[in-house]
Amino acid sequence: MSTTARVDAWLWAVRIYKTRSAATTACRAGHVRVGGERAKAAQTVKPGDEVRVRIDGFDRLLVVREPISKRVGAALVAVAMEDRTPPRDPVPVIAQRDRGAGRPTKRERRDIDRLRGR
Repeated sequence: MSTTARVDAWLWAVRIYKTRSAATTACRAGHVRVGGERAKAAQTVKPGDEVRVRIDGFDRLLVVREPISKRVGAALVAVAMEDRTPPRDPVPVIAQRDRGAGRPTKRERRDIDRLRGR
């Protein structure tokens, strides 16, 4: 095993991105940071490095345990990285009626009031 790996290859190998080209694109867009600094795709990561990845508007905080360049199974991913991502706040559910559905019935109005906490 080597002691370093490219950051885009490592993100692909530990299944953060489906393809290596998607990981490279994320690096170019500035969504990947290693040690707090923007990372280019060819930047190397070594054990102990902190990698912050922005996916769907949320940051994932990953620590490199083992730099790998080949895609591995899910059991080996747990060995290769440590996920320190804080838990997300639950997204509130907003009830919406379909456009053109007309006035709500009495039952629907009660359901809407129950959702709103009234």
